Amino acid sequence: MASPPAPPLSPSPAPTKELTGKEKLDEVTDLMNKLKLDLKEIILLPHRMRPTNRYENGHCSTRLTAAWSAERTALLERVKVHGRKVDNADPIFTDENDNADDQFLLSRILFLTTYDTNINFERLIDEHHLADNLNQSIARQAKMYPKAPRKPQPSPQDDLALSENLKLIFNITHFLPHRASAFSKSIPNILKILCRRAVQEPPLQQPTPYLINALLNLDLEGTKCSIHAPLFPKIDLKCNAERLIVILDKASTAYPEAELDQIGAPLVTLLRKVYELAPETVKKYMQDRMLPSEEDRKKPLGRSDNLSSRLLNFSSSPMMASLRDSVSSLLFELSEKDATQFVENVGYGFASGFLMTHNLPVPESAMEAFSAEGITAGEEGNGKGKRINPITGQFLGSEEHAEMPEMTEEEKEREAEKLFVLFERLKKTGVVNVKNPVEQAVDEGRFEEID
Repeated sequence: MASPPAPPLSPSPAPTKELTGKEKLDEVTDLMNKLKLDLKEIILLPHRMRPTNRYENGHCSTRLTAAWSAERTALLERVKVHGRKVDNADPIFTDENDNADDQFLLSRILFLTTYDTNINFERLIDEHHLADNLNQSIARQAKMYPKAPRKPQPSPQDDLALSENLKLIFNITHFLPHRASAFSKSIPNILKILCRRAVQEPPLQQPTPYLINALLNLDLEGTKCSIHAPLFPKIDLKCNAERLIVILDKASTAYPEAELDQIGAPLVTLLRKVYELAPETVKKYMQDRMLPSEEDRKKPLGRSDNLSSRLLNFSSSPMMASLRDSVSSLLFELSEKDATQFVENVGYGFASGFLMTHNLPVPESAMEAFSAEGITAGEEGNGKGKRINPITGQFLGSEEHAEMPEMTEEEKEREAEKLFVLFERLKKTGVVNVKNPVEQAVDEGRFEEID
């Protein structure tokens, strides 16, 4: 037997006039109570199904259809309207308790009011302690992550509340960057959650992307707040950089390129900020993890199955319009923003596009690839002085040379004629000013007449 239809729970009609005073307060209180009840009993979401009758071929059958899917949206929209002015809207902005459901709801509503509204968030920060409440909420959530990784992780509802808090912090600091310092107290706790939280599979599921995004707009230097160097704690200077690199490494194999292009760019941007602020020991660690190693240089760069090779391939991928330049910029910064060192580290083949698009001169060393000498890795570089092909980044001693029979004099003459014709055509285009090498050889007296 089919269950009887559930009684409808429809939101009250939208007010025809702007409410004020006690009338507005009562309306806001009623809306918030309905939304809180919905969080506990899930009465407004599509998960609550309504049975309906359907007649086919003279037979009656009962099926379940999603009901009331628009009701929660309607309630939230009305709360958003009331929240545009803080007067008599205290239930929206008051942090009453530590309940994850309440945190989720309040942060979601405030997050929605950051769009298409003239609400004064600076007043909420100054008079209603919005930043203090969010900082306290993040601090409470950070306490749920113990040092021991085997202990239970927070519940999915806790993750949802954390995600909404972080999204709200990101939007406020994006639209009001001059008030970002109000959230500096959350930096250590965000980093604590990021490091202690088990890395997910795949790794960029919520709340991880929101932890990363929130950090992007905050003062990570620690010089403008009372917190000392939260990015590089004395107990382990590299712990935060290490965790971000682990996430990047796992993400680089967990997602197709098109998806990674959308969700991976903020992570790479954060790594760039971390590297810029890092002490020398952490910079060296990041270079070792993300730049090609001596082992990689036994082949042309980009051929190994590790993070450095994947980053090189991302930097030249036509499918990754957003991530491509971010990765190239990261590799350039890992090379101390020096074009010569950049070519030495990644090879001219991977470096050329970035150098041209950023109007950086091509190092003279790159042209040495056409000689038998190559370039020499610096004393602090990979290979410790071994000769490197600057085009491919491979050690010259590891290059495979195809064995070909020596050309006859007639074959050499034919190839010289082809080369002469090609250079003459190139010179006529006017695109570049070149001198035919055969003509130059004649001028220098390197040709002699023979009978």
